[in-house]
Amino acid sequence: MRALIQRVRHAKVEVEGRITGEIGPGLLILVCAMQGDGETEAEKLAARIAKLRIFRDEADKMNRSVADIGGACLVVSQFTLAADTSRGNRPGFSTAAPPEIGNRLYEHFSVALRGLGLPVGNGEFGADMAVSLLNDGPVTIWMDTADRA
Repeated sequence: MRALIQRVRHAKVEVEGRITGEIGPGLLILVCAMQGDGETEAEKLAARIAKLRIFRDEADKMNRSVADIGGACLVVSQFTLAADTSRGNRPGFSTAAPPEIGNRLYEHFSVALRGLGLPVGNGEFGADMAVSLLNDGPVTIWMDTADRA
């Protein structure tokens, strides 16, 4: 699975003018299930993100996790993280998991974060979403559970 993680002061996602998820300080996590991914990858990614020390401590060093600061996660599905831009100007998305598997793993990822004690808000899988955020830092980190070419 792939994720783009942004440390935020606040973030929200809307679908057709309706807020589906909203958080204060924490992480906005854009996530994409890839071909061959399963529950193991979703759980592994959730555990890595939960422990990721990208929040400031008293010495102004990035040394605290989202749990350490009492923060929350806003998880948004984003199949475009699978974009292959190696050929031409139009990205290909054939490496993304099929929608039914992507949705199942997106949900499993969110459940795994909740199981680690983190409050989690969500977007809506497959919907046209409007995501707003205030990036803190800015801090933006890319993670992938597999080494991919």
